[in-house]
Formats: sequence, C-alpha cells, structure tokens
Amino acid sequence: MNHSTPAEGIELNAVSDLRDRGELLTITAGAYRAEVSTVGAILESLTIGGRDLLVRNPETGPMQFYRGAIVAPWPNRIGDGRYTWDGQEIQTPLTEPERGNALHGLVSFQAFTPVTVSEDELVLRTELFPSPGYPFHLLLTVHHALDPQEGLTTAVTARNLGARDAPYGVCPHPYLVAGPEPLDQWSLQVDARTVLTVTEDRLLPTGTAAIAPGSEFDFRSVKEIGPLFIDHAFTDLDRDAQGRLTVTVTAPGGTGVELSAGTELPWLQVHTGDRPEPENNRRGLAVEPMTCPPDAFRSGTDVVRLRSGAEHSASWSLRGW
Repeated sequence: MNHSTPAEGIELNAVSDLRDRGELLTITAGAYRAEVSTVGAILESLTIGGRDLLVRNPETGPMQFYRGAIVAPWPNRIGDGRYTWDGQEIQTPLTEPERGNALHGLVSFQAFTPVTVSEDELVLRTELFPSPGYPFHLLLTVHHALDPQEGLTTAVTARNLGARDAPYGVCPHPYLVAGPEPLDQWSLQVDARTVLTVTEDRLLPTGTAAIAPGSEFDFRSVKEIGPLFIDHAFTDLDRDAQGRLTVTVTAPGGTGVELSAGTELPWLQVHTGDRPEPENNRRGLAVEPMTCPPDAFRSGTDVVRLRSGAEHSASWSLRGW
C-alpha cells in the first residue's frame, strides 16, 4: 500500500469534487470498488465487477434513510431521547419525532477528516465535542480497507477524550443488495436464537423471545424472505471458531452478499426497508451488527462504559459474488 496524505490523495485523483456530502473518496482492490463520503464516513457504494452490493444514496442532498452510515455513539433508538448516566438525567434531541425517539446517534452527518488515502485503504477521523444531549468528548476513527478476496473491512475506534466515563455504542447501517430480483425473492441465512420484541408504534423494546424452529424469524437454514416485514434486533447469534457472525443474503440468479462481524457486536438489527414511497420500498435489506440493542441508553443492556482515555473498537466485513 502506498499511503498518502489527504492533499496528495487529491493529486492522485482518489477524491472527487465537493458534493453535498463532502468529498467522495474511492478505493479499489481486484474486482471491488468502494466509495466513501467525508461527511459521516458514509459507505456510499460497494461494487464487485460493477455490481452494486449496497443501495446507494441520491447523488445530491443529504444521506437518505441512513444508507451506509456509521452510527455512533448509540445504535438504533433512545425512547423519548431521555436517559440517565451516573445519576445525571440527559435529554438529547428527538431525531425521529414521529415516534418520539432519538435515532442513530450523532455523527452520521458530521464532517470527517481524511487521515490516510491510498489505493485500497481509507482512514477518516472526527471529534465529537460535548453537547447538552451527549456531554461527552470522543475521537472517532473509521478505517475502511479493501481486499481482492475478502472484500471490505471496516473498523470504528472510539477514544474517550473527556475526564468522565462515557456511554457508547456503534453499528454500521448498510442496505445489502443480493441481486437484481425483488427483495421478496431473496433468501436470508443467519443463525439467531433470540429476538427483541418491540412496540408496534415506536419500535421500543418490550422483552425478548426465543425463536422457535420453523417460525417466521427462524433463518438458521437458508430461507426466502418473501413478504415478511422485519425491523427487529436479534441476539444469541451463532458464530464460527474465530467468533465471527455471518449473515448471507442470496438472489435466485446466484449472486449474493455476506456480512460478518466480531464478538464485540452481540446484537443484529435486520430491516426489510419497508417504505411508503414505491421507489424506496424494500430496495435492500438493512443488516446492522450492533454493540448494544435498541434503547440501550435507557435499559443499560450491553452499553459500553468507555473510561476516560480508553478506546473501544468494533469491526465488520462485506463481500459479494
């Protein structure tokens, strides 16, 4: 790898013109090509042999439906945007007002600075300063790396720059595309034993339930998604000998995409992308490995206590065929 500074990266044509989502950085390896925006470190596209493995955002305007986002310092939702940390009651803005929730953290629309730009690797960094809704000080580093065989690996490292412990969580938000056929014809395989039950109106947790063999959420064996609506978090995930979770989505024509994640991500949100607009409805399958479940800042479940000066890292990979 020939590493370069951001300025040299521009000279090497690794960076596009400025857009509504900042600069567009491109990396390649073998048949893979990835594009990443400097706003939010968004994974704008990932292709293999020119085939899209992810749903893209519009070329102009803001990111849509958090496609390709890095979600931190909390994944998913905080009900009422209100939580308590070490005895302090904190209110963060409601970014999902129709459900009365604070959605998907704080960095998805924040500018990131390129630190490394090379042919097959990008490192971007942003500083999240304390605010009334999150009075903690973090440095976030996002590392995207492409490999001709393994595809794209992303790692997010958070360092607590503040003097007090901080609550923390992270996840990616890609919408996977198995192939050109409709999502209802795609097949899903993921070995999850427990599902988080949620309220119908606000999608906030009410408890957990075992996934019975043969039930609608049982995807231990490859099964067609069909018309099933999914917007649920799963846990008790089966992993390989290296501790990696694997989610596989395949299309009838033989193409597919696979996401894998490490043990630091014990939860998995899956969403069939149902939308009222026909042009956006069920275009891709959101697959989001998470450090903690929805509403974790209120429940405390699996929230990372990031000590002052400490770091936390999480990584996941995407490959296609």
